[in-house]
Amino acid sequence: MDIFFPIQIFADWVVYNLLNLPRSTQLAESLNFFIYDTLKIILLIVVINYLMAVVRYYLPIEKLRDFLTSRKFYGFDHLFASMFGAVTPFCSCSSIPLFIGFLKAGIPLGVTFSFLITSPLVNQVAVAMFIGLFGWKVTLVYITAGILIGVVGGYVLGKLKVEKYVEDFVWKVQSQQNNSSKEKISAGDLIKQFNAETWDITKKIVPYVLAGIALGAAIHGYVPANFFERYITRDNLFAVPLATVVAVPLYSNVTGVIPIVQALVAKGIPLGTALAFMMAIVGLSFPEAMILKKVMRWQLLAIFFGVVTFGIILIGYLFNLLSLS
Repeated sequence: MDIFFPIQIFADWVVYNLLNLPRSTQLAESLNFFIYDTLKIILLIVVINYLMAVVRYYLPIEKLRDFLTSRKFYGFDHLFASMFGAVTPFCSCSSIPLFIGFLKAGIPLGVTFSFLITSPLVNQVAVAMFIGLFGWKVTLVYITAGILIGVVGGYVLGKLKVEKYVEDFVWKVQSQQNNSSKEKISAGDLIKQFNAETWDITKKIVPYVLAGIALGAAIHGYVPANFFERYITRDNLFAVPLATVVAVPLYSNVTGVIPIVQALVAKGIPLGTALAFMMAIVGLSFPEAMILKKVMRWQLLAIFFGVVTFGIILIGYLFNLLSLS
């Protein structure tokens, strides 16, 4: 049974009873899509954000840095860094301070890149939305794919010995160690802290979610089912790289793109192609390049984007091959 069926019943009641819109009309279908997805996604976002607030409290950044610098992991350090990137709600711009902090803490550049690559591609909000829109099977493959890009991309960048292309000021930043111990907090205060963090993150991303769902609803209701099938099909070998390249000039938070991906898939675009489009918007945009240029020279920027682009394209082909859509 679909656990979200009460939300669907509510959306149907609003559209067909309260507003009395005729069924199967473009407006009714778009509005039904918007109400259902908005309530379902925001509910999932709130739940996942709260759970991750708890996780981040007990696994702060300082502990992760100490964990990665105090042990030999024989290659698994890339996996740990990539997994941490997947559970942090950071875009590339907010990841830069962590990028600098990781390097100054002695974490290898390749391992740091594993975090930087995965952080914008996969986070708890994206996972919540994928669960609601595509189900567990697709979500698990999406998480695995995003982490895999981070692990392999970071490993490759580490082997290329590109430290000389990091801006000099990054190495000169004084490492600031946080030696302060946490004061004991009561259970009531902890709950208040988790509530505040959940609300703070949720309110920042809800506008992106609403914008994405609105555009997805318009595509769902007004774009003919065979519109995209004429141009981007599973049989077109160049569809995935084309979708990746087209996405580069665009920029959006991942939460704003996922509802659009859902609508595109519903209209005939293979899931792998749509996912490559989404990941490229989030991880390969021009605004991101301008931000990353602050900490790395153009040679490293080109290598970084090249590795991530190659990974995204491979993931797109993999999803299409698995026929998850």
